[in-house]
Amino acid sequence: MQELLELLGLPVVKAKGEAEALCAQLNSEGYVDACITADSDAFLYGAKCVIKCVQPNSKEPFECYHISDIEAGTGLKRKHLIAISLLVGNDHDLDGVQGIGLDTALRFVQAFAEDEILNRLYEIGNGDTPLFQGGIKSIDDHTPSSDKSSPKIRCCHCSFCGHPGSKRAHYKFSCEYCSTSNVEGCMKKPDGFKCDCPSCGVAQKEKEQKRKENWRMKVCNKIALQTNFPNEKIIAMYLCDNHGYFAAKDGPCISWGSPKTEMLVDFLAFNQIWEPSYIRRMMLPMLSTIFLREMAVNSVKTLLYGQYEFDSVLRVKIRYGHPFYLVKWRKVASALGSAMYTIPTEESDRQQDVIASDESPNLLEGPDVPEIHVDEEGYFYLLTDENMDLVQAAFPEKVDSFLREKELKESKRRKSSSLRSERTIEKSESKGVQLSITEFYRSTKVQIQVKPGGPDKVSDGSGVENSKGKREVSSPNISKSVRRRLLFN
Repeated sequence: MQELLELLGLPVVKAKGEAEALCAQLNSEGYVDACITADSDAFLYGAKCVIKCVQPNSKEPFECYHISDIEAGTGLKRKHLIAISLLVGNDHDLDGVQGIGLDTALRFVQAFAEDEILNRLYEIGNGDTPLFQGGIKSIDDHTPSSDKSSPKIRCCHCSFCGHPGSKRAHYKFSCEYCSTSNVEGCMKKPDGFKCDCPSCGVAQKEKEQKRKENWRMKVCNKIALQTNFPNEKIIAMYLCDNHGYFAAKDGPCISWGSPKTEMLVDFLAFNQIWEPSYIRRMMLPMLSTIFLREMAVNSVKTLLYGQYEFDSVLRVKIRYGHPFYLVKWRKVASALGSAMYTIPTEESDRQQDVIASDESPNLLEGPDVPEIHVDEEGYFYLLTDENMDLVQAAFPEKVDSFLREKELKESKRRKSSSLRSERTIEKSESKGVQLSITEFYRSTKVQIQVKPGGPDKVSDGSGVENSKGKREVSSPNISKSVRRRLLFN
């Protein structure tokens, strides 16, 4: 695997122990942007950004997490996460503390600051100090005031209204806490009533504080029963900042190189027993991306893979919800006679048969495999999907030409569609437009003729005079439905 990565031009850094530890160190020191791992231990090692999974062929290709979002949402920092892993278990201690789950551990560690959480776990695990000696700095905690003027003993309360005082004193006159104008007595307390007088407020806070202390006492008792807790080796491993075989001051040597294509072909042909033509075809999308990046930085006239030149942008292609340019690469004439780089269709078909017979995954069905076309003159063309911004930066003139041609085609299409619509209107005017339903019924109605004998007589065409129709037609206020019945009779 290391040899394959080096042939691909990828830097390789060796770890002393866990791979997540080295990746987290490189991320925390700024050598890499993120760690790609499904193990959440990366945050315990100090990672800032973790990519849990990569799905390149989807609309959302990354599932990414930032330590800053975790701190903002839960208030947990790196040492808090280490403490939680010690309580609930981790890769190096699967059991953790018996009887403590994730919710309990989360609530427990949130009561401490990051700098003191691990020290408190040491004290509780060793039993060197009483529970929470010296106080806990927590937002939820409330220490009652020790002022002598504050009430220590709860006074009697009225059983009717629930406020301080006796029921006999509140029988005739309402107390100061009851907001009523009735002078005969207090209001009856509702269900679930809680008095908010100073005496009751202090008592409730003391009760809540006692409840929290009892809960924490139970958690601490469970921790104290655990042997060898917390494990110092695990804590030291998580807090270590030297996980790779390189000088800590100089840092790792990470530099991207170019793939050694022909050595890759020999390596994969020997180890995977793949045909060279198939290997070259599978590598072309990677080589085309590297070629476009190099052209964007330094536009030197070179050839892709030593044999293909950028021909044109064919069209815009939507793949997994993202737009790409479908780029057309033309094989130059000088490379046509080279048997080393030729990808005949028969050999490609034979390679597909070999893969199918071996029952290995058909990689040619992937979206990044370039399409091969041969024109009438025998020239080879490759079609690859490329990033639009990368193509624009590498070949701006080609992209501008493609956009102009696209706009010209759109204008011609609009003009032709407008001309077709005008011709259609002219033909319809000359041949007659299809009648609407109202006009159709009007054309099929029997024409009413007025006889010369008198203006009040109506004939329906059969020679019979209709006196009722005569009266209704002559009336200007006749309804539309009646006029229709008269016309269709």
